[in-house]
Amino acid sequence: MNIQDAQKAVDDWIKTHGVRYFNELTNMAQLTEEVGEVARIIARRYGEQSEKESDKNKDLGEELADVVFVVLCLANQTGVNLQEAFDKKLDLKTKRDHDRHHQNQKLKS
Repeated sequence: MNIQDAQKAVDDWIKTHGVRYFNELTNMAQLTEEVGEVARIIARRYGEQSEKESDKNKDLGEELADVVFVVLCLANQTGVNLQEAFDKKLDLKTKRDHDRHHQNQKLKS
């Protein structure tokens, strides 16, 4: 599924199961909450904090999917074609950063 198809799938889901989109500010708060859940898993599973027993069964993929879902909601309700925006951004980053990271001494092993 490409991003454009994902945006349509989310829109269809909202119209079928969700009644309507939450407003943009509510979705922004939800996005922040979901990113926080991802951060908690990463900090405890891959960082230096110890992982609580209650967090050990949390699924990182599921939490990342929550982030993507809310991002797609925000794109839909603000009229952003995320496929187009992502393709444009990837092209820009490719041109801008083609040699930049290879020249970064901090990234050399």
